[in-house]
Amino acid sequence: MKLSAAERGSVLQSMRDEEFDVAIVGGGITGAGVARDAASRGLKVALIEGSDFASGTSSRSSKLIHGGIRYLENLEFHLVFEALSERQRLFEMAPHLVHPLRFLLPVYKSGRVPAWKIGLGMWLYDALSLFEAPELSQFLDVNEVSEEFPALQLNGLTGAFAYYDAYMDDDRLVMETLRSARQHGAEIANYVRATGVDFEGDFICAIECEDQLTKEKFPLRARHFVSSVGPWTDKLGQSFFKDWKKKLRPSKGVHLTFDKKRFQLHDAVVMGAESRIVFAIPRHEMVIVGTTDTDYPGDPAQVQTTKEDVDYLLHVVDQYFPGAKITRKDILGTYAGVRPLIDDGAQTESKTSREHMIWTDPRGVTFVAGGKYTTYRNMAEQTVDEVLNYFSLEERVRYNRPKTLEPLNSIVTETLFERAKFEHPQWAKACGLPEEITAKLADRHGLEARLIIRQALPVFARTANAEEWMWCAEALHAIEHTMCLTLTDFYLRRTHLVLARADHGLPFAKAIAQVMGDRLGWDQRRRAEEINALQNQIAFELSATT
Repeated sequence: MKLSAAERGSVLQSMRDEEFDVAIVGGGITGAGVARDAASRGLKVALIEGSDFASGTSSRSSKLIHGGIRYLENLEFHLVFEALSERQRLFEMAPHLVHPLRFLLPVYKSGRVPAWKIGLGMWLYDALSLFEAPELSQFLDVNEVSEEFPALQLNGLTGAFAYYDAYMDDDRLVMETLRSARQHGAEIANYVRATGVDFEGDFICAIECEDQLTKEKFPLRARHFVSSVGPWTDKLGQSFFKDWKKKLRPSKGVHLTFDKKRFQLHDAVVMGAESRIVFAIPRHEMVIVGTTDTDYPGDPAQVQTTKEDVDYLLHVVDQYFPGAKITRKDILGTYAGVRPLIDDGAQTESKTSREHMIWTDPRGVTFVAGGKYTTYRNMAEQTVDEVLNYFSLEERVRYNRPKTLEPLNSIVTETLFERAKFEHPQWAKACGLPEEITAKLADRHGLEARLIIRQALPVFARTANAEEWMWCAEALHAIEHTMCLTLTDFYLRRTHLVLARADHGLPFAKAIAQVMGDRLGWDQRRRAEEINALQNQIAFELSATT
């Protein structure tokens, strides 16, 4: 079973015709995790997403898999331990999406946290990881730091701590999790919105759904329902229940991206002088700087970077890297997301806990919100365990064992990922492609890259621009294996083109739209509309940088 655009119609037909054990609303990382967990246990699962998969918070994170150094300051040791345990599991589950990364935490005389306290925190971080990090933390003196990071502010520097965490492709991790859920039998569709509920007595028996592409409406019937809509939790709850009580304290987080040639970092840097930690994270062809943490009462779908957000992050960068002279003109991209934090009454946004919360309304809906990206698998397991409390004892026994520690993609295990990086020159020679292209594909997809190349070669010819050919091949794969339905969805949630390139990949748009249009049945007018929509979205995202 594939998560294919071609199969979307039959998936929707199954949703109309059948009753499911569990129906999930929300196709971000939490919903994807719940679907995979439940389906792997043998439950009959359906999942709907009102827009594209990962279109909310799940594609707008700091793109880190980490324990959370700052949570030690809040004494949230359980959260850090849980996250570090899950980090190790994700290295094994998704080696093509989760990669070790060295971090540097500079220590200054004027810093708000003294060096001895940071050192104790570093030891705790190692201990809570059960000393299983790629390398344990270490202290670097001023000379060592200045040699490795010549652009870093040296005035008042007393040294730095180096430690390891990980970076990841957040949007693609959602896609791979959904693909795995689909292979376990889950029925999954994007662009299907939940518009209301149907009751039988005091219990919800169906969610009223609307296909956003055809505007056709249908009931999705299930024995139990799960809400995993992140920052839309209160909105969905209000649409389900008249007596809903607000649960969230939504918080906006903003990131900027820069060319690695302009902002030269080989390791991540933790900029912690402010009340909110800001990271500078090198990955792929870009450096990500973020994040902010401000209350956000608005519509999560309309969240946007402001000039004040940009000024704040540029100020932090200038404090730590004055010699780099980074300005607005150097910004390649920006993105803003909304964290679905649980309102715990904390005085500030940054002090609000990142712990998740799972609760069930007795009318038949389990809600999950809050939490960290890193712990999504564990959150999903706890959510399904909670759902099973409303099933019979026999069923609880039958469905008590998830299979979520297996690799997300069976042909991208740790061993096979290393094999792909070793073999890709042979693919290049056999297919007449530059090794640079096969290396990129192997890094992004592991051994599945070989299948992507084989799938693309008979469909469209190699072009003079090898990189353009690669992205066209990626687009074909995205349609066939991630239910990608629009050009904007491809650019924003299957690639890093918009964030990592000064031209945002727009020179490839015509060729990619042609490939997608041939597969999805677009005429020339639709292709032009898709390109225009992409340009408008990029302009919206970048409006604060001009």
